[in-house]
Amino acid sequence: MEAIMPELPEVETTLRGIAPHITHKTLSRVVIRQPKLRWPIPEDLSETLSGQTVQSCRRRAKYLLIEWETGVLLIHLGMSGSLRIFREKQPAPDKHDHVDFIFADNTLLRYHDPRRFGAVLWLPGVAEHHELLRHLGPEPLSEDFTAEYLHERLRGKKRAVKLMLMDNALVVGVGNIYANESLFRAGILPDRAAQSIDLADCKRLVLAVKQILQRAIATGGSTLRDFVDSEGKSGYFQQEYKVYGRAGECCKVCGGLIEKSVLGQRGTFYCTHCQK
Repeated sequence: MEAIMPELPEVETTLRGIAPHITHKTLSRVVIRQPKLRWPIPEDLSETLSGQTVQSCRRRAKYLLIEWETGVLLIHLGMSGSLRIFREKQPAPDKHDHVDFIFADNTLLRYHDPRRFGAVLWLPGVAEHHELLRHLGPEPLSEDFTAEYLHERLRGKKRAVKLMLMDNALVVGVGNIYANESLFRAGILPDRAAQSIDLADCKRLVLAVKQILQRAIATGGSTLRDFVDSEGKSGYFQQEYKVYGRAGECCKVCGGLIEKSVLGQRGTFYCTHCQK
C-alpha cells in the first residue's frame, strides 16, 4: 500500500491551528519521551528553549518553523505525525505522544507520531541557511510561482510533468495527491514529457495548483489515514477528489473510467478523456 503523508495543505492547516495558541508565549519546559525520530531530537532541547518566547510561526514547504529569540524549531510531520493543542483538559500521553512543549500559561503543544518518521530539530540562526531548506523552490501559492517561471523550468526536460511538479527544487509542497488533482483540473496527462508543456498549459497548471491547494486548505486538508488538525479533527478534502484513489471508478466530469499507473514509484491517477 502506498504511503500517505501530510502534504502542504495539512501542514498549513496545522500551522493555522497552533500559531494563535503559542505565538508570543513563553515556554516552561520540553518533555521528550521518545527522542528517536527520523533524526534524534537534541538532548538539550528543553534547556535551550526554557524561558524563551515564541516570536512567530510559519511554514516553508512541508516544514513548520517556530521562531524563538535564538533560533528556529523545525518540525516535520513525517508520514503520520500531528501536533495537538491542549489548554484546560490535558489528557495523559499515549505511547505515540513523543514530545510535549509546555508553556507558562499551561498551554500544551503535543507532538504525536506513530511511525516516528517526522522530525523535531533545533536550528540556531536563520532557518533558510539550513541544508533542509537551502535549495527549495518557490512556494506554490506565492507570486513567484508563475506560468512563465514554470515554462522556463520545464524547457528541455524529458521527465514526466508530474514528477517535475513534485520536485521541491522546482516548486515546494505539491505532493502526490495534489499533483494528481492539479493535473486533472488543468487537463494535462501526468506522463507527458515536461518539455511538451507549452505556456498555455503552464498557465492552466499554475492556476490549477493554486486553486486545488487553496481549496484543500479551506477544507482542512485530506485525512486518508492518520492526519488530524491541532484540535484533533479530520480534514475532508478527500471527499472532493476527482481522480486520486479512484482507479476503475467513473470520471465525475466525462463518465469515462479513471486509470492508474505508477510514476516515480507513486500511484498516478488520470482520465484519458479529460487529460491530453
